[in-house]
Amino acid sequence: MARFVFELNVSLDGYIEHQHFGPPDPALFRHFTERVRDLAGMVYGRHMYEVMRYWDQDHPDWDAEERDYAATWRGKPKWVVSRTLASVGPNATLVADDVQASVRKLKAELTGEIEVAGADLARSLGDLDLIDEYRLYLHPIVVGRGKPFFAGPRPRLRLVSSDIIVEDVVRLTYVPA
Repeated sequence: MARFVFELNVSLDGYIEHQHFGPPDPALFRHFTERVRDLAGMVYGRHMYEVMRYWDQDHPDWDAEERDYAATWRGKPKWVVSRTLASVGPNATLVADDVQASVRKLKAELTGEIEVAGADLARSLGDLDLIDEYRLYLHPIVVGRGKPFFAGPRPRLRLVSSDIIVEDVVRLTYVPA
């Protein structure tokens, strides 16, 4: 059975708007490449999938680490939950109907970790008790507005680990209590 993990970068005040974080520290970027390498796949909400589609096309100014990340990301299966998209890119499957049954089937049939990306999607899956872990990559910035990491109330969570990933980014890992 797969484990569903909702993990994203988050500001000190709880927002996930990626444009505020700037380019990642090279060591943090390598960490995320290794995280993707270890995943069984990803389940995306529409918005987060559209952000990540950046990695579908090569860019001439990429360095070796960016090319490595792109190749790693492209190689992973992706399931995109959306009622508005008509199609998705390579190595991706559109999940438009009966999301609950589709996601439960993924969880039951696959092994390893599957990343859940998108706050609204994570809220929906959390409401169905399908999120096994929440990982917050806490950055030392305050943005004051944007999309919150938690799109709605969650049941009580229990901290299971905290790790310094790079000098100023801490990963907090929680499970439902």
